[in-house]
Amino acid sequence: MDEELSLDDPTQLLQSASDFAYYPGVQNDAAAKEFLDRYPLPLVINALQTKAEVPGLETTLVACLERIFKTRYGASLIPHFVSFVQIGLKANSEVVKCLACKTISCLLEHFNETPALAAQLIIENDIYPLLLECLINGDEKVATESIEAIVKLAGSPQGVQIIFPANNSEVTHLANLSARSSSLGRVRVLSLIVKLFSVSPYVASVVYNSNLLSLLEAELRNTDDTLATLSVLELFYELSEIQHGTEFLSRTTLIQLLTSMISNSLMDAVLRSRAMMITGRLLAKENVLAFLDEFSVRTIISAIDQRLGLGSEDLNECETALEALGQIGSSYPGATLLLSASPPAARHVVDAAFERQFHGRQLAALHSLGNISGENQSEGNIILNGDAEDNLRRLVYETASRSTKLTPSGLFLSVLKQDSEVRLAAYRMISGLVARPWCLMEVCSKQEIIDIVTDPATETTKIGMEGRHNCCKAIHKAFISSVKLSSNPTLSGIATKLQEAVSRGPYLSAKLREAQPEVMTADRF
Repeated sequence: MDEELSLDDPTQLLQSASDFAYYPGVQNDAAAKEFLDRYPLPLVINALQTKAEVPGLETTLVACLERIFKTRYGASLIPHFVSFVQIGLKANSEVVKCLACKTISCLLEHFNETPALAAQLIIENDIYPLLLECLINGDEKVATESIEAIVKLAGSPQGVQIIFPANNSEVTHLANLSARSSSLGRVRVLSLIVKLFSVSPYVASVVYNSNLLSLLEAELRNTDDTLATLSVLELFYELSEIQHGTEFLSRTTLIQLLTSMISNSLMDAVLRSRAMMITGRLLAKENVLAFLDEFSVRTIISAIDQRLGLGSEDLNECETALEALGQIGSSYPGATLLLSASPPAARHVVDAAFERQFHGRQLAALHSLGNISGENQSEGNIILNGDAEDNLRRLVYETASRSTKLTPSGLFLSVLKQDSEVRLAAYRMISGLVARPWCLMEVCSKQEIIDIVTDPATETTKIGMEGRHNCCKAIHKAFISSVKLSSNPTLSGIATKLQEAVSRGPYLSAKLREAQPEVMTADRF
C-alpha cells in the first residue's frame, strides 16, 4: 500500500488496526508481522502523530501497538524506534504517554537476558528522566505504567545504577525528585520506592542504604494532610507484606511513629485505626519481633491496650484494635507478650469475645482469641509458657463468672448458638483453646457442644462445614490424648461420636445429600 495514500486516507489503517487490536484471540508473531508488512511501523507512528484528530484513530492505534509490542516480533523492533518512544513520553496525549511507558516495559522484557543493551538504549535516549516526569505529572494510568517500567528496569544491575545514581545531587535521585514535587507527586515517588523495595533483597538493601525509607517516615510525621498520611500508611502496609523487607523496616523509626499515632487521642480515628492494623501485621511476623527489642513491642501493645481501655465510641476503631491484638497474638512470642503483661492486653479480647451487644466487635474478638490460643500454630507452639497459660485460663473463667453463663462451657455454647459468622469464629477459638486440659473438660461437660460440632447438618456453607469439622478434629485429638478422659467409661459415648464425625468428613454424608426418588402412580382416565 502506498504510504502517502494511507496517510491521506487513514480509513483502511483504522479498520485494520481495529481488527488487530480487538481480535478476541491471541495475536502471535506471525499476525504482528503480517500487519506490519501491510502497514510498516513508521507509517503507523506517523499516523499516530499527525492524524490524532481522526475520531477513534488514536485510541485504536494505541491499542494495536500495545498488542504488537507484546509479541516477540514486535518487541524486537522497539530498539530501532526508541527515539519515537522518547517523543511519546513527551506527548500531550495521556494515552500516547501510557503507550510509551508500556513500550519501555516491553523493551526491558525482551532484553531480559541481555539487560545491558536495554539499559544502554535507555541512557542514550534519556528515557529514565522522562519516565520520572510521567510519574510526577501524568494521569493515574500513566503514573502506574511508568512505575511498572521503572520496576522492570530495577531488575538488572545496570538498571539499578540508572535509578540509584552514585551522586546524591543528581536531579533524578528520588529524594530530590520528592523534594520538588507536589503532595500527589511525593506520594507517587513513595509508591515507586515501595515497589522498588519489593523487587529483590538486593534492591531493598540499595533503597535502604540510599536513605529513601526516611522519606516515608518524614511524610508520616506530617499529619496535616489526612489523605496523604493515609496514602503513606497504605504504603507501609504494603511494605509490611514484603517478605524480605521486614528486616529493613525494623531498623527504621516506623514502630515509634505508629505508637505515637495510636496513642494520640487528637489524631483522626481513621489514622489511628490504620496505624493499629499495620502494627498488627508487622508484629505478626516473628522475624520482625526478632529484630525489635521487647520494650518497643510492649510499648506498642500498651498503646493499643490503652485505646481499648478508653472505651472508644468508635466501633470500627475498637474492632481494628482487637484485630491488631489478634494479629500480634498469631505468633508464639506475640501471644506470650499479650498474656504476660500486667494487666494482660488479651483481657480486652476475652471480654469482647463473649459480649453480644456489638456483633462486629465480638466477631473480631473471637477470631483474635482463636489466634492467641494457637489455632493457626503448629502443635508445638500452641501451649505457651506457664504465666501466659495461667493468665489465659484465669481470663476465661473470670469472664464466665461475670456473665449469666457462669462457666466457660456456657460461654462456648452461647457463641455456637449464634449466627454462622460467629459460629465460624467460635470453631476457630475452640480449636485452639481445646488443647488445654481445662478447656477440654469444659467442652466435654456440655453435650450440646459435642452435638453441634459433630452434626454435619449444622452448617450449610463450605467454609462453615470445614470450620466445624476442624473444630471436631481438634476436640477429638485432645480427647484421645487425655488419659484421664479417654479412660473414663462415662465419656465413651462422646469418644464414639467424635470419632464417627471425624471419619465422616466435613461435608454432609452421601445419605443426607442424595436426592430421594419419588414414585407415584400414573393418572388413568
